[in-house]
Amino acid sequence: MILASALLVNDNPAPAVPAPPSGQLERPLPDNPAPTLPEIPGTGVLRQGDSGHGVYELQVRLLQIPNIYEGGAISGRYDMAVREAVARFQKRYSIRGDETGMYGDHTRLALMLRTK
Repeated sequence: MILASALLVNDNPAPAVPAPPSGQLERPLPDNPAPTLPEIPGTGVLRQGDSGHGVYELQVRLLQIPNIYEGGAISGRYDMAVREAVARFQKRYSIRGDETGMYGDHTRLALMLRTK
């Protein structure tokens, strides 16, 4: 039987962190903001005139919803047809919180929950 106290024994203790030299205080970290992470494709607000992978992903998902973007192009360009399809989707599923025809967080979540 193993005793709980045996589990607490550490054969390789972490090295001690040296204290700052006598009379000196530790310097505070600089006020630099954390580096920003690159945007993940398909996130952020998409609107008419945008293009790229996020719009491509949106078009693929819109095609999965009947009578929303049927026959629509998968071009990666957010044109008037995409805007109208997003607006139809928003209206059909009563999505609030995003401007009509704009693919924002609320619309994205609703579409992702209904598609693959």
